[in-house]
Amino acid sequence: MDLDLQGNIQRFTLPEIFQLIASGRKSGTLGIQRDDSIVMVYLKDGEVIYGYGPRQTFHLGKLLRDRGVINEAQLDKAIKEQAQNNNSKRLGEILITHQYIDRADLEKVVKNQVEELLYSLLSWETGSFKFYEGQFPTDEEILVKISVENIILEGLRRVDEKNMVAETFPDLKAVYTISAAQAGRSRDVAMEATEWNLMALVDGHRSLEQVCKISSFDRDETLIKLARLSLAGLITKTERKPDMQNVNLEKMVNRLANLFEDYITVKSPVHNNRLVDREITKTIVEGVE
Repeated sequence: MDLDLQGNIQRFTLPEIFQLIASGRKSGTLGIQRDDSIVMVYLKDGEVIYGYGPRQTFHLGKLLRDRGVINEAQLDKAIKEQAQNNNSKRLGEILITHQYIDRADLEKVVKNQVEELLYSLLSWETGSFKFYEGQFPTDEEILVKISVENIILEGLRRVDEKNMVAETFPDLKAVYTISAAQAGRSRDVAMEATEWNLMALVDGHRSLEQVCKISSFDRDETLIKLARLSLAGLITKTERKPDMQNVNLEKMVNRLANLFEDYITVKSPVHNNRLVDREITKTIVEGVE
């Protein structure tokens, strides 16, 4: 990666930009602008450690109040004191000084504040970005540690899913595989059980179409979940062709499973069971051939 990665969101999506920085284990500030809204995201060794947007609505005091950590009177008093000091003191620092909150309360809310800001970013379809390697505009007292993959997965659960699938998978005959972790960087990914189960089907031999056919979800839901995994960098496209022999084997196994179920549940005379016997034998022979 160049020292200054920059461009527009129409050419590079924000998930792709975050993936580039994370895979390179880069440290610095990612500035993102759309119209007059500017967001700054701090990253260290590829992990998000802070973020702020002056025009964003995720106000620290409001988050603390909404969660019942402080009340309206305490928030008003802290805001007035901050104004009297010409905003030279941070709101969190004032609240801690008055013992309205402790540091653990502040760290939890700051993390949530940064997460919500990043989730909102992933819905941006226009704008520009620039990465300033090794530069941090402010010296923050409260820092967090957030996995880029987790941010992408959760953020994409909140965007237009149909457009996301169409843009991510232009060719459903493509074969995908699980991405290898970058050297020296562990991935602390909080995935849902359904996502783990689906990712197990992405074996580097099946096409996306084939995965859809054997998935326990319907086609649309399967593609939505796969698109999230791809944009989070957890699965990646290969140059392989689909393994048709593997597909034929799966069809045979599924047909055998259905025939055995018929065999077990059939309640008609014995000659019907013999018919099922012949069908089972036929399926096995065809599979071997």
